[in-house]
Formats: sequence, C-alpha cells, structure tokens
Amino acid sequence: MTFSQIPYERVDTEALKLRMKELTQEFQNSDCFEQAEKVFLAMEKTRGETLETMVTVASIRRDIDTRDRFYEEEMEFYDQELPNLQPLIQNWTNALLESPFRMQLGEKYGEVPFINAEIAAKAFIPEMVEDLQKENDLCSQYTKLIASAQIPFDGKMLTLSQMTPYKCSTDDKLRHEAWKAEGEWFASNGAQLDQIYDEMVKLRDTMGKKLGFPNYIQLGYYRMTRNCYGVEDIEKFRKAVQKYLVPLAKKIYIRQAERMGYEFPMSFADKGLAFRSGNPKPVGSPQEILANGTKFYSELSSETKEFWDHMIHDEMMDVESKPGKASGGYCTGIYGCRSPFIFANFNGTAGDVEVITHEAGHAFAFYLNRNRVPYESAWPSMEACEVHSMSMEFFGEAWADLFFGKDARKFLYTHLSDALTFIPYGTMVDHFQHIVYEYPEFTPEERHQAWRELMGIYMPWVRPDDIPFYGEGKMWQRQGHIYQSPFYYIDYCLAQTVALMFWEKIQEDPRKAFQQYMKYTKLGGSLLFTDLLKQAGLESPFEEACLRGICTKANEFLEQFDLTGIE
Repeated sequence: MTFSQIPYERVDTEALKLRMKELTQEFQNSDCFEQAEKVFLAMEKTRGETLETMVTVASIRRDIDTRDRFYEEEMEFYDQELPNLQPLIQNWTNALLESPFRMQLGEKYGEVPFINAEIAAKAFIPEMVEDLQKENDLCSQYTKLIASAQIPFDGKMLTLSQMTPYKCSTDDKLRHEAWKAEGEWFASNGAQLDQIYDEMVKLRDTMGKKLGFPNYIQLGYYRMTRNCYGVEDIEKFRKAVQKYLVPLAKKIYIRQAERMGYEFPMSFADKGLAFRSGNPKPVGSPQEILANGTKFYSELSSETKEFWDHMIHDEMMDVESKPGKASGGYCTGIYGCRSPFIFANFNGTAGDVEVITHEAGHAFAFYLNRNRVPYESAWPSMEACEVHSMSMEFFGEAWADLFFGKDARKFLYTHLSDALTFIPYGTMVDHFQHIVYEYPEFTPEERHQAWRELMGIYMPWVRPDDIPFYGEGKMWQRQGHIYQSPFYYIDYCLAQTVALMFWEKIQEDPRKAFQQYMKYTKLGGSLLFTDLLKQAGLESPFEEACLRGICTKANEFLEQFDLTGIE
C-alpha cells in the first residue's frame, strides 16, 4: 500500500476512551498471565492502529501542505483531544506498573517499556491537560508561522528552505543579501516569535511546578525519557565539548577563513561557505538523487536493499520543497502499515544527500524493528535513535563520487568538519534551554543576551555584524527544537559523538564497522542507550576520553586531507 492509498478517518476519541477504560479494567481483573498478556496486546493494537496511525497520517499530510484546510482542522482537533487521553493512558500505565504480572511481561517484552512507563508516570497529572492543549496550540502557531515565510528575493517569493542555496552562493554580495533578506523576515516576525516562546516557557514552568519540581527542567528530562543519565552527565559532556571540541572547531574555521581570505572571526554569511568554488553540491535532480540512493543501499547490504526498495515502491517519502510545505525534515513510523516515512525539503545542497542518509538511517532502524512488541520499543530513546541516522551518513561517504561527482573530496572534508563543528552549536542550544527554564522570568531581551553570551563560549569563530536577526544574536528563534521539543537537541550531540566513533572504525575496516552498526541497530529500543553502546562495544560519550580521542583522530585526518586543486 502506498502512502497516498492509506485510508484516513478521524479517530472517534469518545469510543477510544471507552475501549481504553474497558481494557484497563480487564487487565486489572486478569487472574493469570495469559489473560493479562492478551489484554496487553489488545491495548497495543488499539493505541497503535486506532490512534497512532491516524494521527501520524494526518500530521504528515498536513506538513506536506499546511494550506490543506482539511488536515489542518484534523490536527487542530488532535491538538485539543490528545491531551484528554492522557489520564486514560496514565491509568493504563499505573495498571501495568502495579500488575502482579509485570515481571513476566517484562521478561517477555523487555524491561525498557516499563522503565519508561515509570518515567511517564512522573511526568503527568490530570491537572496538566489544559496546559498540554495550550502547548500544542503554541507549537502549531510556531510551525505555521515558519511555514508561512515568503521572502522576496531574486525576483521570486521563496520559502526558508528555498533560500538555502542563495545563503551559500559563491557570490559574496548575493550571499550576504540572501542572509540579510532572510534575517529581515525573522526580524519582522521577531515580536511574535518572542511572544510564542515566552508563553511556552511560562506554561512549561507552571507544568513543572504542578508536579512539585522547582522549574521545568526535570519534567523536560522526563518528557524526553531520559532513562539512564541526568543533568550531571550532560554537564560533564558540556565541559568536554568546551575543552576539546571548541578549540578544534576554532582551528577548522581559522583554516577556512585563511583559505577564503576572510576576516576572522567570520560573519554568519561567510562562515557557511567552505570553498571559493562553492560548497559541495549533489549531482542531479531530486529523482536522480533518489536513484543514487537506490544504488547506495543496494550495494551497502541485503538488509538496506530490501528496506530502500520498500520505501521507493510504497512511496514512503516526500522530499521536494514546495510552497506551503512545512520546513525541515524528519522520519516517523506509521504503525498500521509497519512502515517508516521520510519527510524532507530538497534544496539543491549537500543536505539533500544527507536526507538520503540521515533520515533514511532512522527509517532503516525502524524498518528492522517494525514488528517489535510493544510498538514503541521499535525506537530506542532519542539520542540512541540519532546514532542510527548520523552514523549512516558516514557509511554513505564511500559513495561520495556517486552523489557528488567532482565535489566528492569537498564533501568528505566538509562532512567531517561540519559534524565536529556542529557539536559545540548543539551543546549551546541545550545549555541555552537550561538557562531559559532555570530563569523563566527572563524577558525576551534577557534571553537574547543569554544566547549572545553563550555564543562567546561555544562559537567564538562568529562575530556580530550588520545582518538583521543573525548579527543581533537572535538566531535561536530559527531552531524549531527550542520551541517544540525542549531538551531534544543535546541528543544530536551525543549521537554525533557516537557516530564519529563509527567514522573512526570505518577508516580502519568499513565492513567490520557496518557489522558493529547492525549489532547496535537491530537491538531497537530493547535496551537503554548506555547499554546499547556496551552491547555494540562502543564508548560512552559521557566519558572525557571519548571526545578527546575523537578530536585527536579527526584533527590528524583534516590536517592531512589533500585539498590540492580545490579552489
């Protein structure tokens, strides 16, 4: 069944509530494991096929065209109704945790879902329903505002995604004008972006305090299902980033400024151009890039070939940028047809190939684990999921000639350097959010000032300049995760660190590295993140030696990389 053929029908939430109540009661009344298991699986099917599938399909179709009023109204309905299901989900969770058959269920279906259920139980009380509805509404406001961007440039009206090629143009004047044009759009909407976020912060602070926490931070960690590390571990990682990665990233940008003849620290508009002849560009149209993806996955392994053939045959991707389409990219799972779906916005940059590797890395992991029970254990926690995607990007490097042609060497150099320089930025995003939620009374200007101060710590290679919005230290408003998924962004940094471990192993033995990757990926969400790493024979990113070793190897590689003949 192709994605367009999936039938959609609005979930009858009242009937669903009755069914969930019935199943919870049946589960509590079960007098043997066999009966309890039967109800457990019935609830699995009810929530997965009745609820998750329809909401996911509606969400994807809304994102494909945010102007589609039908699916816009469907998501408005779910924004209001889904929080009303939380008390019922909580009752089910409590029944699971209190069941005399919990141990037997854990032995058969894994302990992680029950650990996560305990965390979920700490993250909700019925008094939060209206808060969750309001939070959903604010997230939708942000999504629609960003998707509505129409920027007059180069004689056209362009979306934010369509501005990207101009923002890395080799024409210095055109590139700076593109950054300014985009910055002007954000600046003109800055008051609304500040207002949305201010409401979000205060709302989330209230939610945290309703649960007895001093602020939102612990609740934020629970909502991200942090099940094997806490704030102290993140602080350790943050210190290692400042000690090892910031100096290496600074060295990378100093080389870039010298190569380009730019002043250091660089402006935002200059930082993004790695070579005078331009950043690496993929070869071909979106259709040709997808065809190259077919060759890559067919040659990588039999498992990846089977997965990719399914994605193409069943049209489980929408990757071209179009007016009205939501910005960004993601992978999600459609429970009813046991299939991943990839959403993206191709724009003619190297990011198009990274969609084929990054988002498809997520999709491949879900495909391998699509039949796990319970269904949520197909995915591990977020940072573990990002290992699948970021590592797949590095496995794709062996096909750089296919994807990038004459720009292959450029790509190999910038892909590694971008991975390294991203981690300080991503860590800064997380650090910023800790400050924001520790001081929810901050004014918008105080938040902007906090961001500017963090830039001095994590991004000393960029200088304030005359570019509206960016030069004023407000670029955090462009980072949707800050609004919609608080505390998610550090997951990318932890995962990038693990992916760089795979990069090291690929340099030594690509086949052995992929076998180790498969060992990690096939485990799905059956283990905690730190235990997944142990099972796959990988170091923990929370250990200082991990980042120290990666930075040493990566610096040697970049210093010895042959850039001869690349202008």
